[in-house]
Amino acid sequence: MPTDALPYGVRDIKITPIDATGAYGTMIDLPNARTLSFAEAEEFSDLRGDDQLIAVRGMGPEVTWSLESGGISLDAWAAIGGGTVTETGTAPDTVKTFAKVGTDVRPYFLLEGQAISDSGGDFHVVIYRARATDDLEGEMTDGEFLLTTGGGRALPDPNNADALYDLVWNEAVTDIVVPV
Repeated sequence: MPTDALPYGVRDIKITPIDATGAYGTMIDLPNARTLSFAEAEEFSDLRGDDQLIAVRGMGPEVTWSLESGGISLDAWAAIGGGTVTETGTAPDTVKTFAKVGTDVRPYFLLEGQAISDSGGDFHVVIYRARATDDLEGEMTDGEFLLTTGGGRALPDPNNADALYDLVWNEAVTDIVVPV
């Protein structure tokens, strides 16, 4: 393999719910993926004494993330923001409804994005334990498609050896699959 991956664009973003026991649910495709941004961050505490900086200690890494997709998947919205999706009726009169009540909490989920690499294969970003802590937004505007956006933080996953995130470069294009 070459020494550098050259990811281009975003090919796919998938969300996999994580239940209270740490088990993965059914993977959900985020339709018309447009962006997946991520940044590693860590808060630090300084020890100062004798009019100088003595030591700096990190409090553990976390990841901040944001995403955008065209259109809306009610199932993805529920996996990111909490709430329930119901489907009633029969074709051609089926109705799918997302509902959220004040006691619904935003759940944890696994977030994975894929880009094709111009240097061969593909490149994946896997964020193991994400939670939406920023606004989850959709906007309907005259003459424009609805865009779904959201962002949040990710913490190490205690059910997965404290995995925080992976950057994976595959020599051959590899589909996103539910982790085991």
